[in-house]
Amino acid sequence: MADLNLVLVEPEIPQNTGNVARTCAVTGAALHLVKPMGFEIDDKKLKRAGLDYWDKLDITYYDSLADFLEKTAGSELFFFSTKASKTHSEVVYPKGCYLLFGKETAGLPRELIASNPERAVRIPMRDELRCLNLSNSVAVGAYEALRQWGYPDLN
Repeated sequence: MADLNLVLVEPEIPQNTGNVARTCAVTGAALHLVKPMGFEIDDKKLKRAGLDYWDKLDITYYDSLADFLEKTAGSELFFFSTKASKTHSEVVYPKGCYLLFGKETAGLPRELIASNPERAVRIPMRDELRCLNLSNSVAVGAYEALRQWGYPDLN
């Protein structure tokens, strides 16, 4: 199991997923993709955004959010959402944790956030703006966890 697991739940935009894949490759994080996705994995835009790092990735696919939750039962999950009250830097991320990010148009299901308030985190931003780009949010979350761990195996 990877020290850091980045999870995209129903991603819709191939370029965002490609950028997240690149973040996973350069940090050593595992990428978890939860279907349905708004594109095919062989989409040219996805490959272009991830550049030549596809062979350096540890990717796992899940048929649904329920499938992911079942297969990762007992794991430490953190849910990134603009609806959370804690900031992403207020929690301690243990090695082996999973950081979950929702689809671009809707985020994670509200009931998931409501039923896990102690594990729901947000990235601070101005109130009048909707949210950060998905791939930027993943990078912010990933690098906070890595910072807490002293950037293991990174130069």
